[in-house]
Amino acid sequence: MYNLLKGALWTGGQPGAGAGQGCKRRRVIVRFLHTGDWQLGMTRHFLSADAQARYSEARLDAIRRIAELARTEGCAFVIVSGDVFESNHLDRQVVIRSLDAMAAFDVPLYLLPGNHDPINAGSVYRSAAFQDHCPEQVVVLGSPGAVAVPGVDVELVAAPWDSKQLLDDLVANVCAGLSPAGYSFRVVVGHGAVDEGSPNPDNPALICVSVAEHAIRSGCVHYVALGDRHSTTEVGGTGRIWYSGTPVVTDYDEVEPGNVLLVDLDRDSISVERKPVGSWQFTRRSFDVNNRGEVDAVREWLDSITDKRRTVVKLSFVGTLNLADKARLDAVLAHFDDLFAALETWERHTELCVLADDGDLRDLGLSGFAAEAVNELSALAGAARPEAAVAQDALGLVYRLAGRRS
Repeated sequence: MYNLLKGALWTGGQPGAGAGQGCKRRRVIVRFLHTGDWQLGMTRHFLSADAQARYSEARLDAIRRIAELARTEGCAFVIVSGDVFESNHLDRQVVIRSLDAMAAFDVPLYLLPGNHDPINAGSVYRSAAFQDHCPEQVVVLGSPGAVAVPGVDVELVAAPWDSKQLLDDLVANVCAGLSPAGYSFRVVVGHGAVDEGSPNPDNPALICVSVAEHAIRSGCVHYVALGDRHSTTEVGGTGRIWYSGTPVVTDYDEVEPGNVLLVDLDRDSISVERKPVGSWQFTRRSFDVNNRGEVDAVREWLDSITDKRRTVVKLSFVGTLNLADKARLDAVLAHFDDLFAALETWERHTELCVLADDGDLRDLGLSGFAAEAVNELSALAGAARPEAAVAQDALGLVYRLAGRRS
């Protein structure tokens, strides 16, 4: 039988039962949510003003969903492992609206300053907007070291950023002075890249996984909650070091974004469960386009995406099209550009050649100087020269204008 009280589950007896009362030694499981990289105030250059407003509101909606999840799952507290805000230089309105969303939590909400929002002299956490409107249950982990979570035997060991550039491993620093935790649970809250698989192994700020694992295996630490990586990721071999990932996707290469982690923690075991809270998606796809049927396949794929207003798409194309089929592709992209949050062409990966064939030239019905100009553009469009792309665009424009005239 389990009894749930403020995020702690007891087995083998009632809470408070002790020796001499005929009860087994109690087993305590602490439950909490681990999240990170909210990056409130983030803007994306490819979003229109309307889409940007929806994207910003989605980040606030995710906060409220996390608060509701903490409530329904009976969590004792919630950790945000850095980069709560996109920067230390945000409009007052962004800060106040963010804090209003955080007011939805009815358990302690712990915010760790990260590389985007370090706790320095100009920190958003020191601003009047934050100080005047911060809900009482929101706690900034602004100093390195231990903070006790009220109501449960949990100690958070914080490793906040105090500048944009670090010269040492903050997680290793806070772990260095720890002794075995005894009856309390210890959760280290850190931010940054780990040394395992890092493309820059000489970076002194990398979090050393072996040091964190040693702290876990020696009983000094029971969980390491990391932020910075936007993909939900388990690190090392203990099962107790995790990146939660960002709750709202920010880029195309993120793997499993949109989650928070529900953690059930005891001394002998751990359960980490992904809980989806995000509503947006970023997706990339490449298409071979050489005829009308393949252009129609692009249209069908775009049409199959259901939640277009919260989807950002980047497409690349490889192939050769005549003017008629290129005009059809342009019309497809123009139509869906009005439906998606953003629809981009991945120019670096696009190799699309547009050549006028005999059917195109007959359809245009041009003669004299105009026909000669089209022939010259067609020859240039097929050449391996920088001007080819301009010539292809010009041919497309001529085809569309001629089509409207007819």
